[in-house]
Amino acid sequence: MNGPNKEMSELNKGQHESSQLSQLSQPISRFPIPPLGESPVDIRERIEAVHEKAGFIPNVFLTLAHRPDEFRAFFAYHDALMEKPGNLTLAEREMIVVATSAANQCQYCVIAHGAILRIRAKNPLVADQVSLNYRKADISSRQKAMLDFALKVTQQAYAIGEEDFATLAAHGFSEEDMWDIASITAFFGMSNRLANVTNMRANDEFYTLGR
Repeated sequence: MNGPNKEMSELNKGQHESSQLSQLSQPISRFPIPPLGESPVDIRERIEAVHEKAGFIPNVFLTLAHRPDEFRAFFAYHDALMEKPGNLTLAEREMIVVATSAANQCQYCVIAHGAILRIRAKNPLVADQVSLNYRKADISSRQKAMLDFALKVTQQAYAIGEEDFATLAAHGFSEEDMWDIASITAFFGMSNRLANVTNMRANDEFYTLGR
């Protein structure tokens, strides 16, 4: 075997050995991590593509590979929310994830999405500020209003009312933007809880990205 097939085989073998070693030293999940070579083809290809792009495999991919149908549904919804064009910038979408994940005490999401926020905002400080206290972070009043709404969705969704929408509208957010903020918040509320229940460990690589 040679060429791309050999490289993929070596990647599969190396990742399996790496995950086995990780499970022995610092488990990345309390649930079993399936060997990459035994995962369905579409999931394996998605993971290999992420590995090629990032240089490592974020542990969320390996953890969710335990449930292939949920893996597919999770990342389809993730991509629909986080990679779409719109008035919310990619950095602002990550701000929502970091601020709400901090409120939900989700270590994995704060660390992983904090790294993405640093890169997308081109600012090594903003993720730390947003995760600790976004109200004092070096962000715009528009972004603070966005995060106020996201935190209310996180903690008191039952209390959301027209005054909340009016505040967002006054900062230039459209109805579609408001849906986006709520959807991102709700989706990652689920993700936060799943990450905490699985005891998902953040990759060491995340800590230094974008700094």
